[in-house]
Amino acid sequence: MIKIYSYSKCSTCRNAVKFLEKKKLDFKVIDIVETPPSKADLKKMLKFKGGELKRLFNTSGLVYKELGLKDKFDKLSNEEAFDLLNQNGKLVKRPFLLSDDLGLTGFKEKEWQENL
Repeated sequence: MIKIYSYSKCSTCRNAVKFLEKKKLDFKVIDIVETPPSKADLKKMLKFKGGELKRLFNTSGLVYKELGLKDKFDKLSNEEAFDLLNQNGKLVKRPFLLSDDLGLTGFKEKEWQENL
């Protein structure tokens, strides 16, 4: 089962959901603000992202900027980062698509086409 953490006010997220619908894939949409990814899902995604922690963050988002994470990021442990992401879905790079054998963040149609 594919899980896609999405934000309804995000046009990129809406486009990703439409893409999945068009491909007639079985997936579950989870509101990323109401229910941010679990720490287990974040750890799983980190593996798909080659251990690059920054690729899990919405670095262009307001919350990232408000918290001054640009300057603090290098000092964060993985556990501290997972705590932040798990507590505030707006910090998570979205859409956030996860299945047993795939993890994608952001919506680049070509990348999704190649992987799904």
